[in-house]
Amino acid sequence: MLSMKSGQQALRTSFKLSHAQYRERIHIIRDILLKLIEYGELNQTALMSFCGLNLTKHRSIVEEMEAHGIIRREVQTTGKTRLVSIFKATPEGLEFFKAILEPYEKMFPQRQSTP
Repeated sequence: MLSMKSGQQALRTSFKLSHAQYRERIHIIRDILLKLIEYGELNQTALMSFCGLNLTKHRSIVEEMEAHGIIRREVQTTGKTRLVSIFKATPEGLEFFKAILEPYEKMFPQRQSTP
């Protein structure tokens, strides 16, 4: 019979394995572009949420995509002092998606987690 302590440890281990999911950088970029293509434009909070990303952890990817001209950021003022970043896919981003990311996804599909 398993002790309570070893049973809890086994539960924690299986929880980590079943819920921990790693996405390759290329799939994160694809997800960001896909959401921007799907919705047209998204504010920063919605983009991170819809893509399942953490702003602190993944900001560098968004900034790199912006620097390469794949996405565009527009800053809008709401109220007196609040700034909101709105992201849109650029025509170059759409071309990158069609020419690079779609064929890559066909060759190397993102693994789906099994419940």
